[in-house]
Amino acid sequence: MTEWWAKNRRQILQLAGTILAIILLVSLLKEEGWNEILTAFKKVTVADLLWVALLFVISRIATAWRWHILLRSGGVDIRFKDSLALTFTGLFASNFLPTTIGGDVVRLAGAIQMGFDRAVCLASIAADRLIGMLGMTMTLPVGIVQSWSLLQTSSASPLTAGWFQNPITFLKRTFSIFGIWLRKPLALFGSLAFSWVHMFCLFGSIYIFIDDLGSHISFWMVAGLWSLTYFITLIPISINGYGLQELSFTFFMSNVAGLMPSVGLSVAVLLRAFFILSSLPGAFLLPSVLASMTKKDEESFSADIFQ
Repeated sequence: MTEWWAKNRRQILQLAGTILAIILLVSLLKEEGWNEILTAFKKVTVADLLWVALLFVISRIATAWRWHILLRSGGVDIRFKDSLALTFTGLFASNFLPTTIGGDVVRLAGAIQMGFDRAVCLASIAADRLIGMLGMTMTLPVGIVQSWSLLQTSSASPLTAGWFQNPITFLKRTFSIFGIWLRKPLALFGSLAFSWVHMFCLFGSIYIFIDDLGSHISFWMVAGLWSLTYFITLIPISINGYGLQELSFTFFMSNVAGLMPSVGLSVAVLLRAFFILSSLPGAFLLPSVLASMTKKDEESFSADIFQ
């Protein structure tokens, strides 16, 4: 029993955290009133839904280019359409597989299945995640400044303290991952530039939704508060951030931006729907990738990416 608990503790705690977050989210939805939420949804125009869909397509293509640049500059002779296919497959796995890192595991397995070098692909995935975090870190100060009074409270401090517990270890790990690309700064900058494109599309989508719902906040406030939400969602207490992302976003929109909770909830639910819908093309490649993976392979891939 002790061995079973030690092996499955993380997954069980994440499942418990997900269930708790979803229960709190449903309670908040009931408190705000379903009719009010539905009324808010109806305010979003079809034209803006199409604009957001276009922004999400551009965002997904940008994230694929971000990783593709790292792969190519690392010596992996991969076509962009294969990078794009693996990116969508990873996004689909992240949304539908019961793990917070399923997408990275699937991307790595798919790249290996295509015959590419495991070590470089593994490093490129880790670097891709770090570059994505770096991009969000650039707008994080905006969110911190706007939310400083809230982040100083005891309830918020555990959420931020974990990121700075051992900066030396983090920096060593980061430099070891970027070892291949430190000699190729143009590739790193190009990858980061595509991360900015992704962020612009995401922040623009949120801005459009908020504006449609009759509220108005600055683009930079959207960027800062979403960055805070992003980093909170990375805390491994919920599967794929379900519930936690929506609660965090609604909290910041209500307590910092001053929006009605129904507006924050509506935007959060719409965003989750677009995240899921935009990953559906990955369903076509996922079965073949999963078929090539064994349970032992999946565990070793996960350990390699995050140790």
